[in-house]
Amino acid sequence: MGAIEHEGYVFEIEYSVLLQKGALHVYRDGEFIEEIVFPFHGEKPDEQQIEALVSKYVEQHAHSR
Repeated sequence: MGAIEHEGYVFEIEYSVLLQKGALHVYRDGEFIEEIVFPFHGEKPDEQQIEALVSKYVEQHAHSR
């Protein structure tokens, strides 16, 4: 999984299979904004779960652009 670009935001994904924990690092204009931590099961996070997190974040922050 690589970085996801959406509505001016860049989401970098990292995860630990051992801890079953993932994180999206959110950037805008090259500046780090925040980290979104989420649990997952299996060998890697589900792509649909990540897409849903990205969409929800963009929706919630659309007014702040």
